[in-house]
Amino acid sequence: MLSYDSAISLKGQTPASPALSNGHQSIPPSPSTMRLPTSSLSSGVRTNGSVPSSLSKDEQRHIWLVTGPAGCGKSTVAKYLATVLHMPYIEGDEFHPQANIDKMSAGIPLTDADRWDWLTALREASLKELERGNRGVVLTCSALKRKYRDVIRVAPYFSPNLHLHFIYLDASEELLLQRVLARKNHYMGANMVHSQFEVLERPTKDEVDVISIDVSRPAEAVMAEALDRVLDTMETIAAEAQRK
Repeated sequence: MLSYDSAISLKGQTPASPALSNGHQSIPPSPSTMRLPTSSLSSGVRTNGSVPSSLSKDEQRHIWLVTGPAGCGKSTVAKYLATVLHMPYIEGDEFHPQANIDKMSAGIPLTDADRWDWLTALREASLKELERGNRGVVLTCSALKRKYRDVIRVAPYFSPNLHLHFIYLDASEELLLQRVLARKNHYMGANMVHSQFEVLERPTKDEVDVISIDVSRPAEAVMAEALDRVLDTMETIAAEAQRK
C-alpha cells in the first residue's frame, strides 16, 4: 500500500522521490552514497538479489517484514529497502484471496479466520525466495495482532541462520486516515483505518525482533532511519556469527 504516492523502481535503480502530502517532493537517500552491509552484499550477490547456488549454509539470511495499519507507508518503505539491499520484494496485499478483497472493498473488517491462510501464504512465499538463493527478502503485511506476527515467526524455526525482523511503522489513526483519504484506486477504504486500529496490538518490548519507526515525518526521513536500522541489525548479527 503506497501512502507516500511514490514510484519506486524494483530493478536496483535509485527510487523516485515520494510526493509528500504538501505537494513537495522529498529526496530519499541515494543508494550510491549509503553504507551497505559488507557481510550481506558481498561480491557474490547479483544485481537482482540472487546469489550463486554454492551459497554457504553458514550464510546469514534475513526476512524483513514491514508492518502497520493501512496508510502507514508499508509498500513505500519496503520497496525502498528491497531496491537498496538488492533483495526481492513481496507485496502482501497481492496474496489476499478475492474473498478478502471483496470484504475490504465493502468496508467489512477481516476476521482472524480470513487471515490465517493469507499469513501462511506470505510466510511460505518468503521462504521460497530464500530457497532460490536470495540472502534476504522484504515483504509487507499489516500483522496487526501479535498472534499474526507469531504465524510468521515460525519461518526460521528449522533454519538457524535465518533471522526474522519486523519493521513496525507507527503513526496516529488521525494521520493515517488523512493519508488513506488521499489515495486513489485502492480497495482499502478510509473506514477500514478505524477498524484496523480497533484490533491493533502495537508490538511490546518483549517482541525483540521488532524495529519501531515513527512515520509521522517526511518519507525520506522514515526511509533513511529504516535503512540505517536494518544495516545496523545485519551488521550486529554478522559480527555475532563470526564470534561463534
